[in-house]
Amino acid sequence: VTILFGVLSLAVIAGLLIAFRRLSGSIFLTFTSEQRAHEETIIHMQSKTIEGMADLVESRDGNTGQHVKNTAYYVELIARKMAQREKYKDVLHEEYIDLLKRFAPLHDIGKIVISDTILLKPGKLTAEEFDRMKEHTVEGGAIINNILGTIETPENVKIARDIATYHHEKWDGSGYPSGLSGRDIPLSARIMSIADVFDALISKRCYKDAFSIDSAYEIICGSSGAQFDPDVVSAFVALRPEIESYLSGK
Repeated sequence: VTILFGVLSLAVIAGLLIAFRRLSGSIFLTFTSEQRAHEETIIHMQSKTIEGMADLVESRDGNTGQHVKNTAYYVELIARKMAQREKYKDVLHEEYIDLLKRFAPLHDIGKIVISDTILLKPGKLTAEEFDRMKEHTVEGGAIINNILGTIETPENVKIARDIATYHHEKWDGSGYPSGLSGRDIPLSARIMSIADVFDALISKRCYKDAFSIDSAYEIICGSSGAQFDPDVVSAFVALRPEIESYLSGK
């Protein structure tokens, strides 16, 4: 019943997104400034609806949606830091970073089809349960295709889909769902991966207590070149003062 409710809710939200896009295309505005303001309003409405989709998933395991907000913040921060480097400045331009921040909340949208018995299990998952949990990545990509495919450009959909599908891939190729390694993993997913793991580590979950920030950083640094892209880890470590300031102000 919970899963059915979630799927139906996603269908309603998808309808809202399509309505916003149609509204954007149906109103004729004479002045460029007015057109820009109108488009920004539509994008803001869509972003809030996307956050609502993500909150729907988060609320199932008792979270308040803070994970969605935190990870979007970390993703933007990391991307902007990496954009200062010569090798990334042409890829991590302003528009791309804005899209990363906008679509980061959808990284776990596929969990909407995972049963509560698995999602809310307080102990360790069995091998079979973990295999089912891993499917949320592929399910998430499919959901994003269905919902965003008619209202976003193919390039934008790909960014959102890559984040959802590949954020559990690992630098050394031992992740899932496709066993990608190194730079074969989309950059968006490599950035999302650290943001997701860090926030999960420092947060209390039904199956674990929260780690300290020191411990979380030790785990991430120790996984550089194995689970995580060393370039992303380097940027993340350099941002520790900003991240600790953000966390202390929540």
